[in-house]
Amino acid sequence: MAGSQIERAFSLVESLTGEPQGLPLQTLAERLDIPKSAAHRMLTELVRLGYVRQNRESSRYQLSAKLVALGFRYLASSGADIIQPILDRLAQDSGELVRLGVIDGARQTWIAKSQGARSGLRYDPDMGRDAPLFYTASGHAWLASLDDEQALQMVLRQGIADPDQFGPNAPRSTDELLAYLHRARERGYAWVEETSAIGTSALAAVVRRPQSDEVIGVLSIAGPSARLAQSRLTALAPLLLAAAEELSAASPASELFA
Repeated sequence: MAGSQIERAFSLVESLTGEPQGLPLQTLAERLDIPKSAAHRMLTELVRLGYVRQNRESSRYQLSAKLVALGFRYLASSGADIIQPILDRLAQDSGELVRLGVIDGARQTWIAKSQGARSGLRYDPDMGRDAPLFYTASGHAWLASLDDEQALQMVLRQGIADPDQFGPNAPRSTDELLAYLHRARERGYAWVEETSAIGTSALAAVVRRPQSDEVIGVLSIAGPSARLAQSRLTALAPLLLAAAEELSAASPASELFA
């Protein structure tokens, strides 16, 4: 793996984020395409700094709670307390999962959520990951704010995952994707049914910076398709758009949208 030692260290940390059981040294070295000795030196330093720990029984390397604590500390000081009540209210009104993604360059990352479903089926995927642009409502809402050429460039830059990971109604070509985006522009929000996974539906709208109209985030409602039929999605759209406007008005007071 080419790049600086800092880049390698962050790549190592990112490799561990989706592996709560940890990974052995050999696997990490192979993923980073670096010598085992180099991987061991980096891990030893990360262990010393408290960001990684080694399981005594399995000898696997795992992330420590220090990174989680840093993330929570950042959110606590970045104006998340202004944003969260808006998400909580929308989750309560909709009875579904509400998520907020922020735009950072060519990435949209989910950074806050509120779960409105208190019983029965719940949809609650992992946070902190980038929203797939090709087949999610959050991705479509952001892409629809761009022109077609920019949208396709953004999708190609992120890459398209294995089609087996999509839902049955996911777009299967760029033409089908553009059709989704055109409909989103007409409505003012994106909605999808079983595009990201079987049995899940969602709708999403962008959050804009009030001074410049720049897109700075995406707000979404998602849940089981059994509850979110097209008529229900249509009924929830005004609530979603109102909350997105509220987030827009609150954004200057939060560093999350800096």
